[in-house]
Amino acid sequence: MKTVFGLDIPHTLDEICSPQRMALVVYDMQIGILKQIKNPEAVVAKVARVLDAARAAGVRIFFMRHMSLPRELMGAFCYRMAMAWQRTDDPEQVSPWFLRDSPGFQITPELAPRPSEAIFDKLTMSALEGTPLAIALRDCGITSMALVGVAMEIGIEPTARHAADLGIVPVIVEDACGSGHAEAAQRSVESLKFAGDAVFTDVETFCRTLQRTGG
Repeated sequence: MKTVFGLDIPHTLDEICSPQRMALVVYDMQIGILKQIKNPEAVVAKVARVLDAARAAGVRIFFMRHMSLPRELMGAFCYRMAMAWQRTDDPEQVSPWFLRDSPGFQITPELAPRPSEAIFDKLTMSALEGTPLAIALRDCGITSMALVGVAMEIGIEPTARHAADLGIVPVIVEDACGSGHAEAAQRSVESLKFAGDAVFTDVETFCRTLQRTGG
C-alpha cells in the first residue's frame, strides 16, 4: 500500500479489491436489454461468475435497472433520446421499452438478486446520477466499485467516469461487460484507459483476487 500524508493509497488490484471497501455494481442485466446485444448468454455467464465470487467474498452488491417513464411523464429530452434510440423523427411513434413491471424491465433470472442485495432503478446512463447508489456507497465507506453488465459504450463508461469524479476507483471487469456496438465499446475502453482513472481486469483475475482478499 502506498502512503502519503497519512493516507493509504491502494495501488495493486489486491489492495483496490478489498471486500470491505469495494462494491459490485451489476449494470442493466435486464431481459429486454440483453435481447439487444450479441452473445447475451456469454455475458450472463461471465457476470454470474463475478457475482458468485463477490458473494463468496462478502462484497456488497448493487443491481441497476434502466426504467422508462410512461409517455405522459416523459419530458423533452426524454423524448429526444427515445427518438434517437428508436430511429424515428416523430415523438408520437415513441414507445417506452422498459416500463416498470414489464417483462423486459426485469433482471435476467440467472442473476436473481438476493434479499441482501439492492436493486436501484434509474433514468440515466450513469448509475450514480439520480439514484441512491452514491449515498449507499459513501455510507458504507466504499472506495472502489467493480462494474459488470451492459453496455460498455452506453452505461459502463459514464458510470466509471462519474465514479472517478466522486473519488471512487472504478474497476472494470472487461470481459464481463457486454456491448451493443463492438467498435463503440472499444472506443470507450481506449478512452477510459487513456484517462487512467479506471482499473481494468478480467473475470479470471478478478475472481482469483477476491479469493485471496476475501480470505
